[in-house]
Amino acid sequence: MTNEHAPLSRRTLLGVALAVAALPRTAASQESQSPVSQEPTGMKIRMVFNGRTMTATLYDNPSARDFFSMLPLDVEIDDYAHNEKIAYLPRKLTEEGSGPFADEQPYDLCYFMPWGNLAMFYADYRHPGLIRLGRFDEGEQALHVRGKFPLRIERS
Repeated sequence: MTNEHAPLSRRTLLGVALAVAALPRTAASQESQSPVSQEPTGMKIRMVFNGRTMTATLYDNPSARDFFSMLPLDVEIDDYAHNEKIAYLPRKLTEEGSGPFADEQPYDLCYFMPWGNLAMFYADYRHPGLIRLGRFDEGEQALHVRGKFPLRIERS
């Protein structure tokens, strides 16, 4: 009778033990990363499309400040999925200081890093790759209007 499994070497066992010991530290460090600041600022914006006006307050984070520096903008707003509208920016925003967040809510204004677009949610959502830029204050019901429209974004 032959042994089908070769015995594990000390080096292999040591490597596995070190990897297992390092995993909890890696996971803990990812969980403890603080999300991008979600403190409201004085950076207020107005978005106008299809005769409707929405206002939002941006948060205190590098991506929101970068977005605010680009204003005013004329872009296009369009439906995406069944819970958001999107608008492509002329350039990508900084991702400096981005981090996970877990309290997603309808009427969040986000930036989708992989595509470089604004994501304006009007229903529940959960998706990796987002940076929350702020939150709609007023007129957010306009997001429920289906269709593609010119969108003006400016400082308020």
